[in-house]
Amino acid sequence: MTDLTQLSGKDLERIARNINPGGWAIETERPIATLLGSCVAVCLFDPKLKLGGMNHFLLPSRTRAAEADTDVILNGDWAMEVLVNGLLDKGAAKTRLIAKAFGGGTIVSSIRMAIGQRNAEFAHEWLQREGIPLVASDFSGPWSRKVIFLPQNGDAFCRRMPTTQADATAVVKAELDYESSLAAPKKTAEKKIELF
Repeated sequence: MTDLTQLSGKDLERIARNINPGGWAIETERPIATLLGSCVAVCLFDPKLKLGGMNHFLLPSRTRAAEADTDVILNGDWAMEVLVNGLLDKGAAKTRLIAKAFGGGTIVSSIRMAIGQRNAEFAHEWLQREGIPLVASDFSGPWSRKVIFLPQNGDAFCRRMPTTQADATAVVKAELDYESSLAAPKKTAEKKIELF
């Protein structure tokens, strides 16, 4: 296993497993990375097992009908539960988990009813309610962020990126396009029936 602490930020980014909005990952050897606008990413780490994971959510909680699969996988309620349960399945103990959280930017001030602020507040409230200490965070502001998490030792790196109007529009469009792609009905291959 490569000693990730010896790699540069660019090298970590190159080998990282990237997650999109609605995604989550638990890794034992590779860093996990994501790009955030108004979204939030929470990194959870069990220091005894040297095991960690990260999620990326677009909305604080379910806002549409309970059956909407897209809404479920993009919301913080689901993202937090699935990450904690994934870690517990691998032997982590909830009482040992610590958190680092990032994002919630306001990269376009009028867009999506202060969703970044609501995401950051949700992350704080959820972690406090579950008794998981938030040991580091970088929330809010007019930046997008690149986050790289090392699940082997719990280190997290956050690079704030100044956001121009064009950048902000591109990040928001990427988030909305990804959400829309998940909402689109899945095309299934037409089944052929062979009579004999």
